[in-house]
Amino acid sequence: MQKKLDSLLSAAGIELPEQQKQQLLGYIVMLEKWNKAYNLTSVRDAQQMLVRHILDSIVVNSHLQGSRFIDVGTGPGLPGIPLAIVRPDAHFTLLDRLGKRLRFLRHVQHELGLHNIEPVQSRVEEFMAEPPFDGVISRAFASLQDMLSWCHHLPVKGRGRFYALKGVYPDAELAQLLDGINLESVVRLQVPELVGVRHLVILKAN
Repeated sequence: MQKKLDSLLSAAGIELPEQQKQQLLGYIVMLEKWNKAYNLTSVRDAQQMLVRHILDSIVVNSHLQGSRFIDVGTGPGLPGIPLAIVRPDAHFTLLDRLGKRLRFLRHVQHELGLHNIEPVQSRVEEFMAEPPFDGVISRAFASLQDMLSWCHHLPVKGRGRFYALKGVYPDAELAQLLDGINLESVVRLQVPELVGVRHLVILKAN
């Protein structure tokens, strides 16, 4: 898997220290093992996890602004854990409502020595952010409308951002943005060897 990861990173133009590469690989090993019992992801092959989970997450890194983020509906820690590994100077709250996922996240946190993540079990609309976050991140979590409705209380007012990882360009969802929400940009993401398209929608609350 080391060669595969190196190849993918090179194709994406991403350079990482060896320690971070080993943490990413360690995460995949744990995800593959726990997935057999806990059904954490529909992706079963470790090589495909590198493409669809690791690269698909960390290509977002250069677009994030700030140092405090919350990954809502994180599931097995995506994209929060890969981002926390490659962005050790930032803090990531990993929010999910299912206990089995939280047990996995805490295991990963312990095994990889990730001091910049905080797994939290809660429904997003019931979670109170104190202080608020620089960015709210979601990946395959909900429509933009639901994300904004459930997460409106999480980012810093006036400068916090919503980062929604999407597949195809979400024309219909963007046409129905709530009042007080501005579209900052939609970035076409390049993920080596990934079948399909990826976009990052960046929204800002007034």
